[in-house]
Amino acid sequence: MTTSTTTPVGPASPPAAPRAGSPAAILAIILVGYFMVILDNSIVITGLPRIRTELGLSATAVAWVQNAYLLTFGGLLLLGARAGDLLGRRRMFVLGLVVFTLASVAVGLAPTGGWLIGARAAQGLGAAVLAPSTLALLTANFPEGAERNRATAAYGAVAGIGASVGLVAGGLLADLVSWRAGFLINVPIGIAMLIAGLRALPETPRRPGRFDLAGAVLATLGPAAVAYGFVRAAEYGWADLPTLGLLAGGVVLLGALVAVERGAAQPVMPLSLFASRERSGAYLARMLFIGAMMGFFLFTSQYLQDERGLTALAAGLAFFPMTVVNFAVAVAVPRLQRRTSGPTLLVAGLVLAVAGMAWLSTITAERSYLVGVALPMVLIGAGQGLAFAPLTASGIAGVEPAQAGAASGVVNSVHQLGGALGMSLVLAVAGSYPTAMLAGAVLLAGALVAALALVLPARRRPQPPPPGGSTEPGTNRASPDRPIPSTV
Repeated sequence: MTTSTTTPVGPASPPAAPRAGSPAAILAIILVGYFMVILDNSIVITGLPRIRTELGLSATAVAWVQNAYLLTFGGLLLLGARAGDLLGRRRMFVLGLVVFTLASVAVGLAPTGGWLIGARAAQGLGAAVLAPSTLALLTANFPEGAERNRATAAYGAVAGIGASVGLVAGGLLADLVSWRAGFLINVPIGIAMLIAGLRALPETPRRPGRFDLAGAVLATLGPAAVAYGFVRAAEYGWADLPTLGLLAGGVVLLGALVAVERGAAQPVMPLSLFASRERSGAYLARMLFIGAMMGFFLFTSQYLQDERGLTALAAGLAFFPMTVVNFAVAVAVPRLQRRTSGPTLLVAGLVLAVAGMAWLSTITAERSYLVGVALPMVLIGAGQGLAFAPLTASGIAGVEPAQAGAASGVVNSVHQLGGALGMSLVLAVAGSYPTAMLAGAVLLAGALVAALALVLPARRRPQPPPPGGSTEPGTNRASPDRPIPSTV
């Protein structure tokens, strides 16, 4: 992607205010807030067959139940991150939490498909404010080094585990209560987090500046046009003129985004963030990885219910092997990082995920659940557990405090937009479940190439201590960034 010499805007941030709560309490609030956001990415998936039947939705409308959330979430994340920089990250955390919780009520009470899709878009708006505030608060409250490494590993684990837990919880609630309960449960959690956040989270200083509304609008409309083009292609084919127009228009809008950000005095997405080879590789790998995983979750849930005849609960529990392995590996990542670098773990995780997805693409009706589904899921879960923390850490490596909000916004934005675009692309090319998994394997292979070509080479092995001095154990130097821990 084109880079720019744009420098951080406004005066440097003054020292952060003293912590209002203990580090453990601050981290717990950040993780639970982010968990809510990630959970709602996936909790709807196992309930989609019930939603489709109850509200009479078409296949296209079903796709937009998820895409409405992902696109508003991902597209407005950059504006949400900028708001945190200018107005204070605790203030934006609280505002995002309120909007997200109220929108969850609207989703849970939706009487029609149109209402549901609109409420999911409002949920995405709340998440767009809430999510970047969580990572920015983490960056502001945990200094770079061992303390931030542990916090980032926990944050990455939540990103991976939240998706898997959402599938199980969504199936459980859809079968035993209602698919609506998966969203209404956000209300008591949101209220508890609101009270805890107001008491424990420190506020970050406000900074003077302006909002880049043009950049935020283009960052939303461009991916939305491309995703809509992919979804339409699944129904009308690739030769359909409106489909081609949407895809071309999306590309033009994304090009306009780069041009606007290059000339903006205070860009919502500073192009200087992409000057780092490691960060750029992490953004690309994350987008492709999440795109593959969203397609995997959606199509596997529907395959288990429509083709294998499982209930929503049974389909959710069918993901249990993946969830358990994902959790176990994610918990082990901090220990593994003391022995090797984060990018090495990222490559290993992507290799496992590619192998698992390719295995799923060979499934047949005669193959048992154990061999055809569970064992490939174990590989995918292990890969996900290894990959998320390094992806997150590399996405914010070497970022100055003044750009912490923008960097966290880009990390989360590519996460959500990658999910929407990848899921829509898989929907467009998949004629069957094996074909969908093959498409996911191709996306994962692309993420692996990005990690090998960009992220891994950005880290050098630790150098021997200079004469008469020493270096911090386990510290590498990244180019062009300043020294950053190899254990991220």
